[in-house]
Amino acid sequence: MTMTEPTVPGHRRDLRALPKAELHLHISAAMRPATLTELAEQAGLTAPDPRGFTTFTEFQQVFAASHAVSQARPENLQRLVRELIEDAAADGAAWVQPHFNPHVYPRFGPPEQVLEMVLDTAREAGARCGVGFGLTMAVNRHADPAGEVALARFAARHAGNGIHALGLTGDESQFGAEPFAPAFAIARDAGLTVAPHAGELSGPDSVRAAIETLGATRIAHGVRAAEDPELVALLADRGIGLDVCLTSNRILGVVSDLARHPLPRLLNAGVRCSLGADDPLMFGAGLADEYQTARDTFGLSDAQLADIARTSLETGDAPAELVRSATAGIDAWLAGPADQPPTPR
Repeated sequence: MTMTEPTVPGHRRDLRALPKAELHLHISAAMRPATLTELAEQAGLTAPDPRGFTTFTEFQQVFAASHAVSQARPENLQRLVRELIEDAAADGAAWVQPHFNPHVYPRFGPPEQVLEMVLDTAREAGARCGVGFGLTMAVNRHADPAGEVALARFAARHAGNGIHALGLTGDESQFGAEPFAPAFAIARDAGLTVAPHAGELSGPDSVRAAIETLGATRIAHGVRAAEDPELVALLADRGIGLDVCLTSNRILGVVSDLARHPLPRLLNAGVRCSLGADDPLMFGAGLADEYQTARDTFGLSDAQLADIARTSLETGDAPAELVRSATAGIDAWLAGPADQPPTPR
């Protein structure tokens, strides 16, 4: 994809009607603000202002609060999953693949039981809303790497049965990728996609380590690879996808302002990029909002936005038939009339 196609005045199709995949989302941080308030009151907790953080540490504290609310009762987690899928469907998602770790819900039973509960809830909601669902198992940089090997083995046992990828979350500026190489070797051997976070809070070396040490084929964020032209060429040559979160990058200070975001340069260089919401609870933007931001900030045409949507489907882990159907929907969206009124939420 290149940025050479001019934006045609008036060609503004409804972005919520554009089929797409959501590949960069964290389940507990996808909670609706009203749901956080309600569930916190039920649990006797005080809901924090989800958008009142000023540092990454404060951001993580908000994340912890939303997670604590989701741990209060199994019904809370089920509600969160249902609402996540409803919101994704309203934004035009055909496939949703959030980061999740069932081991952090011990009150709800063994991790296999938690996983099955989440998948059953998601399948019911997905069937109702027309959205496919899978999970990226989340290994944590802050945890003992030896213990995360057991998580990788768990993910490997469920490869293709609800779990499709192994991710790596946490503060990359404090914890490198190298100690987690054994866990990701297990994931690769099981056929799981390797999709760690990298290139957000740390620079190009973090992205390079994710590729060379972990075997990443898709990277959550990765945008700071743009600081290294050789690394950008490597991403393009290998077809490694970046799951980019524009609003998150702006609010967390990865870029000083969106006009300076490297997304256009990455696309021009042939890097495959999708768009994701990351943490809607904290950042106040859903999936369709991210596409709208890309349109408004960079002047992307509908054809260019459709290419990003197509990339999101092709680099995710949705079933082949869903990908075929959704990409056909993208073609139909492009072939349809422009200046469509927005779809009500």
